Amino acid sequence: MLKVTCAIIVRDGLVLAVQRSKKMKMPQKWEFPGGKLEDGESDQECLIREIKEELHLDILPGGKLPEVIHKYPDFTICLIPFIASIQSGELHLAEHQAYQWLPKDKLLELDWAEADVPVVREFLKIFHQMKKEIFKSITS
Repeated sequence: MLKVTCAIIVRDGLVLAVQRSKKMKMPQKWEFPGGKLEDGESDQECLIREIKEELHLDILPGGKLPEVIHKYPDFTICLIPFIASIQSGELHLAEHQAYQWLPKDKLLELDWAEADVPVVREFLKIFHQMKKEIFKSITS
């Protein structure tokens, strides 16, 4: 099983999605950026390293979402998602062919890699729950 981290990078109310290149497995599918854990590396160390390598950004990982285990035809992935913010850097794609900054309500319109779909849904669920709690605290 491949252990892979991914970052749900939020900036100015928008969420970053990246599109896999035609040369990658699952070509042209959208995903949250990240990559495979190396030996001796923590989940957060992996995420920070991968985002620096792939996007040239320094990030600060925040809340961790539930892991997703997904079986593709030729491999199984354990996807470890974190919500993250950008600390510094300018976004430059090293591996992916495109990126988009999207409002949360547009995320499900993309053609996501299958393992990322539950991550998108969980992120949206958490976001909507937070909005409800904030609204309750304001109106109480």
